[in-house]
Amino acid sequence: MAFQLPDLPYAYDALEPYIDARTMEIHHTKHHQGYTNNLNAALKGTGHEGDIASILYSANQADTPIPAGLRNNGGGFANHCLFWTVMGPGCGGDPSGDLAAAIRRDFDSADAFRTCFERAAATRFGSGWAWLVYDPAGGRLEVYSTANQDSPWMGGHVPLLGLDVWEHAYYLKYQNRRPDYIKAFWNVVNWAAVADNFAAAPEVRFQA
Repeated sequence: MAFQLPDLPYAYDALEPYIDARTMEIHHTKHHQGYTNNLNAALKGTGHEGDIASILYSANQADTPIPAGLRNNGGGFANHCLFWTVMGPGCGGDPSGDLAAAIRRDFDSADAFRTCFERAAATRFGSGWAWLVYDPAGGRLEVYSTANQDSPWMGGHVPLLGLDVWEHAYYLKYQNRRPDYIKAFWNVVNWAAVADNFAAAPEVRFQA
C-alpha cells in the first residue's frame, strides 16, 4: 500500500507568528509531498513493507547500505509526519507528568534539556534535525541531531520531539537566523503529543 501525505491537524496559519503560513504551506504541500512521492517510488521492488519505522529500521540493519532513495525519502516522510504532530496552536509551555519526570532524570532539569536541544539544533552543520528520543535499550531519553533526512528510527530509537532545521523550514521568516527560529519553536511545541509519544515508546517493537 502506498504511503499518503497526512493532513495537517491545523490550518497553515495556525502557528503564526512563530511559523508563517506560507512556509507551512510550501513545507507541507511541496517538500513533504515530494518525500512521499519519492518514497513510494523508492520502495517499488525492494520487498520492504509495513510501517515506515520498521522499514527504515530493517533497511538500515541489512548487510548492504540502505539505498539512498529510501534513506532520504523514507526519512523525510517519517520525520515530517512526526514534526506536524508535535506542534500546535496555543501550545508551548513546559512538559508535565511522567515526561517531565523523565526529562529531569536524564537532563537534570527542563532548562538543561532545552539548552541541550537548542545546541543540537543550532550546531547541526548544513541541513538536518534535532531530536528528543527514547532509547529502548537503556530506557532513557537522549538528545542529538541527525544529518539531512536521517531518522532516529534507523538506529532503533523512538523519536518523541523533532525540529526541522533545513532552511526550507524557516528561511522565509527568519532568513539565516536559525537560533531565532529554534527559540520560537518552544512556543508551538505540543507537549501533550510529545507525552503521548513517550508513553507509547516502551511498547514500540522493530522488525528487522
